[in-house]
Amino acid sequence: MTLAWIYLLLVAVSWALAGAVGERTVPTLLLAYAPPLLWLLPAPLVLAWTVWRRRGRRVALAGTLLAALGAGALHWTPQSGGSLRVVTYNVLGGARTTPQALASALTLLDADVILLQEARFLRPDFGAAFLAALPDYRARQAAEVMTLTRLPVLSTASSPLPANRREVLVTRLRWQGEPLTVVNAHLGTVQVSSVLTGDLARVRRTRDARTAQVRVLQDIAARTPGRVLLGGDLNTPPRGGLYRRLRTAYGLDAHSVAGRGPGWTFPGLYTRIDHQFARGLTPTRARVLPWTSSDHRPVLVEYR
Repeated sequence: MTLAWIYLLLVAVSWALAGAVGERTVPTLLLAYAPPLLWLLPAPLVLAWTVWRRRGRRVALAGTLLAALGAGALHWTPQSGGSLRVVTYNVLGGARTTPQALASALTLLDADVILLQEARFLRPDFGAAFLAALPDYRARQAAEVMTLTRLPVLSTASSPLPANRREVLVTRLRWQGEPLTVVNAHLGTVQVSSVLTGDLARVRRTRDARTAQVRVLQDIAARTPGRVLLGGDLNTPPRGGLYRRLRTAYGLDAHSVAGRGPGWTFPGLYTRIDHQFARGLTPTRARVLPWTSSDHRPVLVEYR
């Protein structure tokens, strides 16, 4: 019985601290950015123990369900088609694909807007061949983010992100007769691995850099009227303070509203760090596609 209660309380406190405190302290940052499946790993042992002891099975089951809920394993939402299709995809500089294969795969998605990150391709001739294979799309680029669209382009602007060489690409489009501002971003990563070497200063430094980068995105949202959509590799799990700031600034998290399952976009760590947020649009279907041409997975969202 004691083991079951310890497990339940551990899961509950961990999720509460990760969500409410998040990046404010290094320990809670680690809780927020840790792969959510970690909390499910003890479940089989705890359940087996309580079955063998014939005590605490309900408590152990409650802890397991809470861990599964937090990991997104029980996430399920109704879905329907939408008239606007947007893809977000970190393409790893094209290291695992060819220009023709990547263009062909994206064409099949029939997307109106494609947001790519790490699109400063590793091979010099990759970009030209890739764009030549997508003649129906207009391309705009800032540093290593690229926005492709079939919609009319009204304007394009970019803003530097603090503490790295990346830029935010802001493209103003026309959709259904009204402006739609699309923000394409690739945020930095908190170097949580530095905890293993005891370099907590680096953890805090990269955390503070990300806070400044999110502030740039907040400022863009604040001065943008009407419909706005943020998409990209945000290196942000769906919990913690920075995630809440993005959701407040840009609106609904498409996967939370219209996705199913955990939505792992970075399967190497079983986590969801690529997102789309939308204000003035309603997500109707969100899917993480099982592609293997990058270390990330593309996110396809339909809106109305």
